[in-house]
Amino acid sequence: MNFKQAICLTLCAPVFASTTFAASDGGYNVKYDGGSTPGIKVGDEVRLYIDQKQIRYSKDKKDVLTISAASVTEINYGQDVHRRIGTAIGLAVISLGVGALMALSKSKKHFIGLTWADGDTKGGLAMQCDKNEYRGILTGLEGITGKKAVDTDALTVKN
Repeated sequence: MNFKQAICLTLCAPVFASTTFAASDGGYNVKYDGGSTPGIKVGDEVRLYIDQKQIRYSKDKKDVLTISAASVTEINYGQDVHRRIGTAIGLAVISLGVGALMALSKSKKHFIGLTWADGDTKGGLAMQCDKNEYRGILTGLEGITGKKAVDTDALTVKN
């Protein structure tokens, strides 16, 4: 090993060590959007863990809800799409063209809902998921529960 290789190895070792040994707990950051869960308020950031036989929610590194995968009765998925009018108005003051373009853009929020029944205990909740993680969360939930997610945007109401 020559001097240049030794310097490179010395400088790169901390980078390799931090990426190799970085611990990922396998959870997802979600925002609680409502439901029948005591101890969690609407808008709270919680961590979702999908284990082999259960779904866990933790807040501040403490488990606040554990749901048996077998007790899940339904999984729902939906989107909230809205235009960014408020941002567009603010930008229109500075530049009319940028404000007009911003008014045409849309913002999507992804929501997943769970309902469960475990004996006499029934409950449900809705959570807002990151746009890059909602597909993985849905796949994980479908996998451990055996239930197929219902796309609430595709449902039509007939009178």
